[in-house]
Amino acid sequence: MQHNSDRPAKAAHDEGERGELALPGNSVEAEERAEAADIVIRHTHGDGTIVEGSSKGDGVWEALRPLGWAYRRTPGIFIRGSRYKGADRWRINRAADAVRALGLSCAVVIDEGMSFAEREAARVGAAEERAERFEDRAGRAAAASQSARNASDQIGERFWMGQPILVGHHSERRARRDQERMHNQMRKSIAEGERAGYWASRAAAADAYERYRKDPGRTLRRIEKLEAERRSVLRERDGVDDRGRKADVWRREPSEARREELTRCLAEYDEELTYWAETIKEAERRGFKVWGRADFVKGDFVRWRGSWYEVTRVNAKTVTVPHIHAAFDGGTVGTVSGCCVVTRAATAETRHKGSTYTLPYNEVSGRMSAEQMRAALVGEALPVDSRNGTC
Repeated sequence: MQHNSDRPAKAAHDEGERGELALPGNSVEAEERAEAADIVIRHTHGDGTIVEGSSKGDGVWEALRPLGWAYRRTPGIFIRGSRYKGADRWRINRAADAVRALGLSCAVVIDEGMSFAEREAARVGAAEERAERFEDRAGRAAAASQSARNASDQIGERFWMGQPILVGHHSERRARRDQERMHNQMRKSIAEGERAGYWASRAAAADAYERYRKDPGRTLRRIEKLEAERRSVLRERDGVDDRGRKADVWRREPSEARREELTRCLAEYDEELTYWAETIKEAERRGFKVWGRADFVKGDFVRWRGSWYEVTRVNAKTVTVPHIHAAFDGGTVGTVSGCCVVTRAATAETRHKGSTYTLPYNEVSGRMSAEQMRAALVGEALPVDSRNGTC
């Protein structure tokens, strides 16, 4: 079953070609099989998916490399990005088949004992550790850059005021050697400065991980995607198509093992969706607004990425506005707090006349009524919006 960075994804649909997916059984029995096997493929939330028992020359790495596995001295052969995620059973199953094709016995041990909330906390902790590590590297690189710069400047004192190299003079050889040393130190200073900038940016990204991960707008989009994936898995488990029709010649009923796997996958979706729903509730308690169809009427203005657009239609999941590129082609009627205001009438004179765009509610960052926008454009105080009792 393929996974991405945030969640368990849909299980692969070619199980008939690969055999049933490996499912974890009793942990004691799994460990007993692992002790007797030549190779063990083990997955835990804390360590991810790794291969145990392989040694150089046994052919395991050569067999798994084409299947998307990676290798480092530590932990060895592993699936990149598998920590704190559900087991990618489809990829694990293919790897186990490849190992057995080499004539080696292979056991699969899957131990998923962490809740999604615990995994999220572990991700944040790992990001904090990365930030500290990268800050240390950035500091050391910056110090090395300054040291090299100082060394270059010290050597360059010999050429102060543009002292030339005296060709043919006994000092020429030393002067050229000093010049080369000076250039080398300056090149080193520049290289170390670039390294310092690189690690500083990595540290900043790691430090911002939790804020990025729990950003309400991104979380709403993540929830929407998760719900769509969950519906797809549910349809597969129940053997129905997109319209709810039962299995026919084009859609067969899943096997019992497959049904169990899909049920487990649904439980993971439910757990993750519950976690992100609570994240949104917490954001709402801090003042974040979750926009929806009930918040808008035709004629309102919606703020999206630094511009205001007139609402021409209210849909179930989106609002329809004049084409967003009209803001750059004369389709504006003014600005409010530095944000362009795009109206349907103003775009009639642009090349985007009649063109529209749909904005998802989870990307909306503000709303004004038509009355409020008229007041804002002429610099007057905004009247109260009766829908929320505030400006």
